[in-house]
Amino acid sequence: MRRGLLLGLLAITIFAFSIPMTRLASGSVEDPQLHPLFVAFGRAALAGLCAIAYLWWVRARRITSADLGAFGLTAAGVVLGWPIFLGLAVREVEAVHASVVSGILPLVTAMIAARVLRQRPSNVFWLTAVAGCALVIAYALLRSWQISGAVHVVWADLLLLAAVVSASMGYVSGAGLSARMPPEQVICWVLVLSLPLTLPVSVYYSPSTEIRVSSWVGFLYVALFSMWLGFFAWYRALAIGGTVRVSQVQLLQPFLSLLFCVPVLGESIDLLTITFSLLIVATVFLSKRQAVSR
Repeated sequence: MRRGLLLGLLAITIFAFSIPMTRLASGSVEDPQLHPLFVAFGRAALAGLCAIAYLWWVRARRITSADLGAFGLTAAGVVLGWPIFLGLAVREVEAVHASVVSGILPLVTAMIAARVLRQRPSNVFWLTAVAGCALVIAYALLRSWQISGAVHVVWADLLLLAAVVSASMGYVSGAGLSARMPPEQVICWVLVLSLPLTLPVSVYYSPSTEIRVSSWVGFLYVALFSMWLGFFAWYRALAIGGTVRVSQVQLLQPFLSLLFCVPVLGESIDLLTITFSLLIVATVFLSKRQAVSR
C-alpha cells in the first residue's frame, strides 16, 4: 500500500508539470510558439515511438481484440482529449488559471468510476460534486471579471472542463486495463495503437518558423514524462494500492501545478486563485470520505 502511494505521488508530481510545460511549449496568443495541435499529437507520436521500443524490449504479449474498446476509450481520453483541449486552453489563459479549474479532476474521475463500476455514492458525495463544479464556475466568472471587467465564461474554461472529463475517462479505462495486464504496457499499447493518427497529424502541424529552445524543452517534457513515463508510475500505483485510495494523492496536483507555474513561467498567484484552490480541494477531500455501495 505504501509503495502504491509513493508511486502515485511520483506520478502526480510528473503530471503537475504538464500544465506549465504545455503553456511553455505552445506559448500564448501574444507570443505563440509551437502549434497546440503539434504539441498534442506530437507528444503522443514521440512517446508512441518510444513505446514500440519498450514493448519489443520486454517482449510484451499481443493485446486481444476484446480489449480494443477499452484501449480506444483510454486513447480518446489521455492521448487525444486531455492534450488537445488543454493545449488550446492554455494559449488563452494562464497556467495558474488552468491549474485551478483542473483541480476537480479527482472528483470527476470518482464520478465516472462510480458509473462504470456500478457503484452508488451517498447523497453527500453528489452534493460535494455539485459544490465542486459550482466553485469552478464561480472562479471562472470571477476571474473573467477580474481581467476584463465583465462576468462571462471564456471559451478556454469550457476547453479545460472538456480536458478534465477526457482525462478522467482515460484514467478509469486505463485503470481497468491495468488490472488485466502489466500497467506499464497499458499506456505503451495505447500510444502505439494511436500512432496511425498522431504521427501524420504531428507532421502536418510541425513548425515552419524558428521556435525557442525553452518551448522545445516543454514539448520534450510533456512527450516523455507527462505522456509516457508518468503513466508507468500512475497505472502501477493504481494497480498496487487501488484506484480509490491512491487517487487521493491527486489532491496535491493543483497545488503542485500552481507552485511550478511560478519558476517555469514566471506567473504570479493571487489571493483569488489560492482561495478557490483550497475550496475545490476541500470538496474533493470531502467527496472521497463518503461511503459508496454497489
